[in-house]
Amino acid sequence: MVADYKKIDLFGKSFLQKMVIESPFGYDFPVEERACFLYVLNGEFKYRFEDNETQIPTYHSLLLNCIESGKQVHTAENKKAGEIVIVTFHPDILKKIYEKELPAIVQSGKVVSNQVASTINNDFLIQKYIEGLLFYFENPSLVSDEILVLKLKEIILLLSQTREAATIQVILSQLFSPAKFTFKQVIEAHIFSQINVEGLALKTNLSVSSFKREFKKIYDDSPANYIKTKRLERASELLLASGERVSDIAFDCGFNDLANFTKSFHDKFGVSPTNFRSTKN
Repeated sequence: MVADYKKIDLFGKSFLQKMVIESPFGYDFPVEERACFLYVLNGEFKYRFEDNETQIPTYHSLLLNCIESGKQVHTAENKKAGEIVIVTFHPDILKKIYEKELPAIVQSGKVVSNQVASTINNDFLIQKYIEGLLFYFENPSLVSDEILVLKLKEIILLLSQTREAATIQVILSQLFSPAKFTFKQVIEAHIFSQINVEGLALKTNLSVSSFKREFKKIYDDSPANYIKTKRLERASELLLASGERVSDIAFDCGFNDLANFTKSFHDKFGVSPTNFRSTKN
């Protein structure tokens, strides 16, 4: 759950975000041509991609591209609040502010890799950079595009001087090797996230009516029914395979209301989630 949210745009696109988060919280990164630098101010988070999970403690950060599906960040502990700052890199904005030549850190290197994320250890200069951003979140009237361009160039420079610079170059350079995503890839990337049909339609760049027609053509089912079925099937698997609380499993599978999850589960399987776990184990 997001308890507090602040955002600053640059040239009409999201550039800086600050979130105070109460557990449980999970965020699925949208499939887009952009990269995100996520800095943990308080608490501890986990980054999950496919079968891998990485911890991001306080004062550490993560850089990842969003041009592949399946990336998620979530809180690491159920009872602790957390706070994060996100800096977003859009390739068109980078091209705009570096009119003559892109800096080396975002140019393609000699090493070809499918690296999609890199954790960045506690770095003093990056900490000071984040402290400077906090001033602008608290004083939005002082923000201008000129200042934001300088802050974007500053984080690019700082990242190029970290120990992870080589990996960061691979990740950022991928922004300039455009990737196309199929309708199915976008659906599968968000099927267990807290998103409705309107949100999915937006991510596929379709109107809601066109989205529903395309969905029916591919899946031979309505979006609402297909997604609910997949979420309930995953929940049933997690109930048997893990010892997580029912409420946490419901949240992880895309349900934001426990009562609705319990009713839907009973309608499909004939028993409550708790009884399903006890009778099957």
